[in-house]
This record gives sequence, structure tokens and C-alpha cells, in this order.
Amino acid sequence: MKWKKQADLARQMSSGELLFHLYITQVILLVISFFAGMFLFDDVLNPKTLFSFNLKWVLLGTVNGLAVVFIDILLMNMLPETYYDDGGINTKLFSGMPYWKILLVALLVAFSEELLFRGIIQTTFGLMAASIIFALVHLRYWAHWYLAINVIILSFWLGMVYEWSGQQLLPVMAMHFTIDFLLGLYIRKKCDYEK
Repeated sequence: MKWKKQADLARQMSSGELLFHLYITQVILLVISFFAGMFLFDDVLNPKTLFSFNLKWVLLGTVNGLAVVFIDILLMNMLPETYYDDGGINTKLFSGMPYWKILLVALLVAFSEELLFRGIIQTTFGLMAASIIFALVHLRYWAHWYLAINVIILSFWLGMVYEWSGQQLLPVMAMHFTIDFLLGLYIRKKCDYEK
């Protein structure tokens, strides 16, 4: 299957190559967001519309992110390791990565992915379309049934937070950032501990 071949290809890359491809992917998502937004919305470049700040909703996004991390770490420690086996890609990516870089990667991914999937796709085509496309784009998780289910649930969870907040981007960006940053730190610390 196509996603298994792509996962195999990713496993063969160095951590530097994985990071480079991650950056390229995020830039592509930002470019798609920009052009799609220009065609779909009159005020796409208005920061007040895109990033209205409401502390209550940003905290809700952060708390939801913490809940995802808590559940994920709990299950990682209860289930067999094979359930979370993405071919060692996350381990290769985050092991040895400086903490500041984990922070920057998490910020970039949260910003670019949520801008496109919630801000553009979900706003235009709805929760179902955005959640399915988000899950499909995370192709490497489709090589294992458990990871595929995780990314589908996470996608709908993010979409629901976006809807609950009245379609505000900052809460879902805060949620996505919290998940990626804390799990990146967890993977880094786990790799340090195992050395």
C-alpha cells in the first residue's frame, strides 16, 4: 500500500532529512492556506478575523491538549510498544533535538496545520471534511491501525474544539502546540533516559 511505502521511505531518512521534509511540508501547507484563503474569503489577511484572542478559549484548547497528552502517555505505558510504532520516525526526529527546536517545530506545525485544516477547510467545508483530510494527510500513521484510529480521533477532537470556540483558530493552535510540544519533549526525554 502507498502509505506503507512512504513510511518505509521516511524510516530510511536521517533526522536532518526528516526535519527538512517536515519544514517543506509546513511551508507547502502555508502556501496552500494563503492561496485558498484569497479565493474563499474576502478578509483572509485580516489578523483580527483569523486570530481573535479569547483567554477562556485558548485555555480550553491548552487543557484539551494536556488531556490528549495525558491519555497518550498513559496508553503508551499500558499498551505494547508496537501499538505506537511509527517506524521510529518520531524517535528519530525528536531524539537529540534541542528543546528550543522542539518548541519551534511544534509552533510551526500547530500554526500551519490548523490554519489550513480548521481555518480554511473546516470553515468552508465543515468538520467532517476537515477531519478526514487532516487524518489522510498524516499518511505515515496509516501503516498501523492503532495510530490511524488515534489520528482520526485527534482530528475530530481538534475540529470540535474549533466549533465549540466559535471557529477561533488560537484555541486549536494552542491545543495542537501543546500536544506536539509535550510529546516531543516526552520522546526526547525517553530517548535520553534509554541511552
